Amino acid sequence: MPKNVKRTRTANRGSKVPSIYDVAREAKVSVFTVSAVINDTGRVSTTLARRVEAAVRKLNYRPNLLARSLAKQQTHTLGMVVTDIANPFFPAIVRGAEDAAQKAGYSMLLCNSDDKEDKEAVYLELLVSKRVDGIILNKTPSTLTVAQRRMLEEAKVPIVLLMRTCPGLKTDIVQTNDRLGAIEAISHLARIGHKKIAFVSGPLDVSNARARRQGYCAALEQWGLEYLPELTFEGDYRIESGHRAGHALLPHRPDAVLVTNYLMTIGFMSAADEIGLRCPEDFGLVSFDDYPWLGCFRPRLTTIELPKYELGDAAVRLILERIQGKRTQPITVNMLPQLRVRESCGFMLYPKREAAAALHAHDKP
Repeated sequence: MPKNVKRTRTANRGSKVPSIYDVAREAKVSVFTVSAVINDTGRVSTTLARRVEAAVRKLNYRPNLLARSLAKQQTHTLGMVVTDIANPFFPAIVRGAEDAAQKAGYSMLLCNSDDKEDKEAVYLELLVSKRVDGIILNKTPSTLTVAQRRMLEEAKVPIVLLMRTCPGLKTDIVQTNDRLGAIEAISHLARIGHKKIAFVSGPLDVSNARARRQGYCAALEQWGLEYLPELTFEGDYRIESGHRAGHALLPHRPDAVLVTNYLMTIGFMSAADEIGLRCPEDFGLVSFDDYPWLGCFRPRLTTIELPKYELGDAAVRLILERIQGKRTQPITVNMLPQLRVRESCGFMLYPKREAAAALHAHDKP
């Protein structure tokens, strides 16, 4: 038995984890040279760098990431909090952020708040405790508490707000021009002859939902169309609220409707089917959000496309600018939405031979 124990100890000593000193001895250079090559922090000749890299490969050396993080006071980790990861709007944003982070040498921690204030608070505290280098926050409608604001200020962690603003929090924002997107949608519907246009918003305590509603009202005014309260419905960006919206609005027989996210559009179309109305024969429809699979639906939906991947990419880039000290003042990045015309709007005033021209007309009334 003692012999077996002795053999085990000898084996353990023989298979010890290589250190930076072992790499330096193998490459016949100083420890400082090895550190400069591994961390890319100094000028090292190509010959020496190749010797160090060869030694690293030979010894299968793995740098102590924790020690490096403590020395630099950085973890090379970013946190991201979204309100509903089940919403198909978010995966492309997360992918854009993850790709940008990975290219810069950062990993990503993803948290889902379910749009709940208490869950968001727990995740923010968790990310700060893990010493992440930056946080991308798709904020719940609530404002930050005094304690939360103090925690973030003391941690000095850069924050980028994604698609939603937060009163009292002066920080970078990445969002789409949602007001313009709604104006484009209503203008398209008005241009092809729709006059009685309904509107399904998200929760109006959320900044992007308010912006889309403002665009709806502004476009009605621009085109000389009447605003009718009974043609508006406040949803919550989920399928069930879109279904309720359909049953509330369609009995008023609108010519068309703008539904401000894809999940609510699913619910709205389901309600229309239950009522016995068809799109675009009985009403036109434009939806916010665009996805590759929408071409498989009938009718093919006209949409306001939002640059989701680019939103995530931009959010990470703003955080990196803060981490690298390139900028101290907060900025807001507004990305432009794009109207994607397909088959769901119908044509009320134009004969078929003029339809194509009407789709691409951008004149104002």
